[in-house]
Amino acid sequence: MVHCPECAVEIDLDEDEVEEGEILNCPECEAELEVVQIHPVHLNVISDDDDDEDDDEDDDEEEEAETDDGDVQDEVVDEEEEEE
Repeated sequence: MVHCPECAVEIDLDEDEVEEGEILNCPECEAELEVVQIHPVHLNVISDDDDDEDDDEDDDEEEEAETDDGDVQDEVVDEEEEEE
């Protein structure tokens, strides 16, 4: 028996049925697991750091968009003040 490195649930795998480098999903926590060794079977959680970095970049773009909206509102206020 092999245990998920993320949630420690037992995963029923046969050494002869998996290949090194194969990607599996944990049936309990749905973590992506890579088979890094087959005799005995050893699994590693595939890091989602790359996805998180993409999300961070998206967050930065959203913050810039909010800032741009604020600048536009300031310009409108300035035009109204000039009219008065």
